[in-house]
Amino acid sequence: MLSTTKEKTAIDVLPVDSADDPLTNTGRTAIINPLVNLANADDVRLAELGYKGEFRREFSLFETVAFAFSIMSVIGGVSSTLSFGLASGGHLGMVWGWFIPCLFVMCIAASMAELASSMPTSAGLYYFSAKLAPKRYSALASWITGWANITGQVTLVCSTDYTVAQMITAAIAVSTDNTILLGAGPTYGILLAILLVHGFMCSAATRVLARINLFYGFIIAGATVAAVIALLICSGDNKTSTRTAFFSYENNTGWRNDGWAFLLSFAAPMWSLTGYDSAAHISEEVAGAARAAPIAILVSVAAVGGMGWILLIAASFATVSVPRLLGTDLALPMGQLLLDVLGKRGMLAIWSFTIIAQFLCGAAQAVDASRVVFAFARDGALPGSRWWKRLNARTQTPVNAVWLVISLSALCGLLGFSTTAFSSLAGASVIGLYTSYATPIFLRITSGRRKLVPGPFSLGKWCMPIGAVSVLWVAFVVLLLSFPPSQTTNAVQMNYASVIVLAVFIFAGCSWLFSARKWFVGPLPNIIRDDGSSKAML
Repeated sequence: MLSTTKEKTAIDVLPVDSADDPLTNTGRTAIINPLVNLANADDVRLAELGYKGEFRREFSLFETVAFAFSIMSVIGGVSSTLSFGLASGGHLGMVWGWFIPCLFVMCIAASMAELASSMPTSAGLYYFSAKLAPKRYSALASWITGWANITGQVTLVCSTDYTVAQMITAAIAVSTDNTILLGAGPTYGILLAILLVHGFMCSAATRVLARINLFYGFIIAGATVAAVIALLICSGDNKTSTRTAFFSYENNTGWRNDGWAFLLSFAAPMWSLTGYDSAAHISEEVAGAARAAPIAILVSVAAVGGMGWILLIAASFATVSVPRLLGTDLALPMGQLLLDVLGKRGMLAIWSFTIIAQFLCGAAQAVDASRVVFAFARDGALPGSRWWKRLNARTQTPVNAVWLVISLSALCGLLGFSTTAFSSLAGASVIGLYTSYATPIFLRITSGRRKLVPGPFSLGKWCMPIGAVSVLWVAFVVLLLSFPPSQTTNAVQMNYASVIVLAVFIFAGCSWLFSARKWFVGPLPNIIRDDGSSKAML
């Protein structure tokens, strides 16, 4: 179990009755800390996990939900990935290729919510793995999960911001009647400008980040609702029939097996429904984190999944010709659909809000990635950790980590000069993130069955079946996303997502074998005992 201790430490540890436990009412330990001034139950629990509170807890429950919701930007995610469903099943791929994976993602979100409720720390997933793995393999499990998560986080920042750049190029093409079609070079330049702005935005203080995330959430939700209404009303009598909108199938993938081609449409929601672990990663900045984090994870996934499905149903009704959308000269087929339905002015109006929504999504994702880098560096796991774990004296946020994420994302963006390479990068972000999601869940239902002390949110007897479904789904998705887009492929059209992820794992594996196994011990507590040790109170 995540047990308590009665030893005297640098912070006094006093047993209390379960009725007095401010966190879970399970008889945990209450901590009175006159030395480091733990002000509330959040920092009490964080100290039990081995860390002192360094952030200001200025995210409320509502702001935490808005943060997780913003990272998955409904309209931005749907607009960026519409081509997946169109190619892999037409109307059927759009509608059901989104809905079916959402059911399984909710299982993953529920399992993650339980872990975040029990262990609310910015370290998040790799901390969960370390505490749930057998003691002998604790550090290795933490190492693997941490590197997988960082790979997914950084590549997701890049791929999200690159889609913003593509949306901008589409807007320029439409506004100039296709007289200006920007190529890879200008698109990369726009990406760099977006990343630079995000770097400054994400360097702000926690209070600022919390407040502007409410703005993010309202803009994204509003833009999504506006797009749904516009598509349904403006398509008028040109809407397809209900039967066509929900069940018309077209295979434009190059795979001869229609069933397999349809499964490839699952890539769209799997790319869009990522980053909800952000609620765990900012838990050290959240008031009431043990309750707010799991609520934010569940509510945001359900909201994005539901709103995305409604938007895709509206898009399906408005789609008259699937081949026309796939053959568009614009960077994204969603832009062509809006242009066909709304006309030039209407398309640019909705598209402007779509760009803003995806831009804000990228900003939120950069914050999330920086917290992962900070936490991993705090535990000494990254080259140059002493730089990346520093908090800015004025903002009390990890500004150095922010700019490391921005720099790495800019380097990844160079893959945008090859359409195939960049598509592979987007796939790698999903594989990396979901691998890091599945690892602690797998350990939860195996070696960690009796180790977890539930927080305010617990799956109870459902943890085993929900966890098993989650792990099996991730294994299937990783396999699915490793396949090329066509049955006959070549070096140019090949899917290199698995190669990118494998390269990171080879680096992490070699680092472990030749160096890290000698010094990396997993999460490194920074609560100091009277005897000078820093062993976590777990």
